[in-house]
Amino acid sequence: MRHDIKHLETALSAYPRIALLEGATPIQKLSRLSALPTMRGCNIYVKRDDLTGLGGGGNKLRKLEFLLGEALACGADTLVTWGGLQSNHARLTAAVAARQGLACELILTPSPIRDDDDYRHNGNVLLDELFGASVHQLPAGATAGAFALELVELQRRQGHKPFLMPLGGSSPRGSLGYSACAAEVLRQADALGLQFDRIILPNGSSGSHSGLLAGLTVAGSSTTVLGYSVLGTAGETLEVTRDKTRDVMKLLGSSTELSPEAVQIDGSQRGDAYGAATASMLTATRTLASQEGLLTDPVYGGKAFAGLLESIASGDLPAGSNVLFIMTGGIPGLFAYRSAYAR
Repeated sequence: MRHDIKHLETALSAYPRIALLEGATPIQKLSRLSALPTMRGCNIYVKRDDLTGLGGGGNKLRKLEFLLGEALACGADTLVTWGGLQSNHARLTAAVAARQGLACELILTPSPIRDDDDYRHNGNVLLDELFGASVHQLPAGATAGAFALELVELQRRQGHKPFLMPLGGSSPRGSLGYSACAAEVLRQADALGLQFDRIILPNGSSGSHSGLLAGLTVAGSSTTVLGYSVLGTAGETLEVTRDKTRDVMKLLGSSTELSPEAVQIDGSQRGDAYGAATASMLTATRTLASQEGLLTDPVYGGKAFAGLLESIASGDLPAGSNVLFIMTGGIPGLFAYRSAYAR
């Protein structure tokens, strides 16, 4: 399959970008897992975006490359963002701010379903403070977006130049990070002599999925992208992802019409709510760890990997397929879910 990777890379070069990764993250085959009879001959590969070194690693660094480029171009001296108490994006924003010598204001909201000590004090929460961020923990029911706007205005009155990022860093500009990842994946696949039939990843705030799909579409790739929704319902996530993908394609200067079937969302692994531990997630994370010695988080990657395993078992993924799983990181979150694994 021929791709127009250069066209995609040229479009991306129009936007300021600060390098936060140590080069391309590797693609590795899960040889032991792929060899199991239950995998029906499918070849499972992983894109190791958990290996990005800064701040404990994770997919949010790709978004932050473009968001930081935008912030510094605006003369910002403070990064402001919000998320859940165990937000990976907040943790990595704090790490990036520390590396760049910027102030960082994090607005964190409580979970309606988890309130144990590990969740409130361990994992990403511990790291936010280590990175020197100012943390604002809101009470239940408070609106993070409204608080963020008030905080930004206060910062401006105090003479600072704040740069506000949305939930997950998933603005169209931030999502360009995964369009860049699309170019990276296509180059690596060509080097490996592979064509991936499907790319699977978790979908929370839709930025990674949207950016990846936009990049593949602009490059002319036929590889499908399936996102497992972990934040909103499948219907909500489908609508948001479709709109964001179109917005990212506009940034890339594409006039290609996004087909309705191009955006594929599966809501079967979400569980009762965002962040809720599920039996399939616990099994999937244990399987990946015990078979391959690899860790994935319980909120995002664990649920998407559970979906991947189920899609193979059900026959939804044809026997012998080449499938690429995006390992989005978030490993510190495992330590906030100790009680879930203890059960």
